[in-house]
Amino acid sequence: MVALVKRICLLGASGSIGSQTLDILRAERSSFSLIAVSVGERIGALETIIRDFPECRFFTVKKEADYRALKAKYPQFAWFFGDEGLFSLVEESRPDMVVNALLGFAGLAPSIKTLELGIDLALANKESLVVGRELIEKALSSSRSHLYPIDSEHVAIAKCLQKAKNRPIDHLILTASGGPFRTRDRVSLTNVTVEEALRHPSWKMGPKITIDSATMMNKGFEVLEAAALFHVEPESIEVVIHPESYVHSAVRLKDGKILAEVNEPDMRGPISYALHEGKVSLVDVVEINDLSELPYHFEKFDPERFPLVPLAIKAYRMGGAAPAILNAADEEAVKMFLSDAISFLEIERRVSLALDAISNIINPSLPDLVSITETTKKKVRE
Repeated sequence: MVALVKRICLLGASGSIGSQTLDILRAERSSFSLIAVSVGERIGALETIIRDFPECRFFTVKKEADYRALKAKYPQFAWFFGDEGLFSLVEESRPDMVVNALLGFAGLAPSIKTLELGIDLALANKESLVVGRELIEKALSSSRSHLYPIDSEHVAIAKCLQKAKNRPIDHLILTASGGPFRTRDRVSLTNVTVEEALRHPSWKMGPKITIDSATMMNKGFEVLEAAALFHVEPESIEVVIHPESYVHSAVRLKDGKILAEVNEPDMRGPISYALHEGKVSLVDVVEINDLSELPYHFEKFDPERFPLVPLAIKAYRMGGAAPAILNAADEEAVKMFLSDAISFLEIERRVSLALDAISNIINPSLPDLVSITETTKKKVRE
């Protein structure tokens, strides 16, 4: 029996996760066929994609001017642009799986659309679950779609749970590198430069997620994602500092044992996990009595040192659109820091102020989330 080739639509092909996904697709042509991509404003990436993936016929860019120029240059392809173009890309290409590697709130609506169309979703866009958890769960429950995480931490937990089989679970363990400022006290962070904050000790990522790692907002988001993916409360998720980033995450069993995934700090493994629908080897999942048995360092997480993690849990408890406020405030504050408009510690302050100042909406619709996101960003700029 001949195995079917899975048709892939890649959203955010020019970013870090997108480019690594392309590497995997190049190496596994017998398993995957890239039929559609979006590249935002980085249209320079298209020439290589068109050359390497001749089966790809559907493309979306951000700007209308780029759309018109590319449509004239490559009239044999289907071209779209803007936010609506992302919907059209998925609808017209009808892939077997969408890999959503878009950055920020812009990735939520395409995630919902993918699931509503009954298409499987490989999700690297953390905002989809952080901001739109209820909408994503509703779309999943009413379609035949499946959702596969791409975050290394959530893939690690999924693999550990798979290895555990029917053994009772006590709690989940999310590891965190602690970022570039793990050993520095808060007073020394007052005059941190953008260049310093972008020097992550173990991961190569885009600037937004690298800054979120430095503030550990990223870990706060991952706690909320884990709560959604594995149907647990934040209190059942333990954050542990692990600077080497080899133990991607772990699960504590009721019998006291720990299952931990140990691997190189590389995103190709998690991407491959999602592309293969979780049907991967579990040889990298080890069973131990304690994390100290492993040849790495582990430290207790200090919520006072990294206050954005408990702030994320506060937003989760508030419910409604509060996680959207949290995310929008962080997006805008990080953007301002990267442009040298505010200091590093000001990111935390503005996110906290926004969460307290913006009126929450219970049971928000997608238009509600769009509106409150814009309101929050404006408030943060002020």
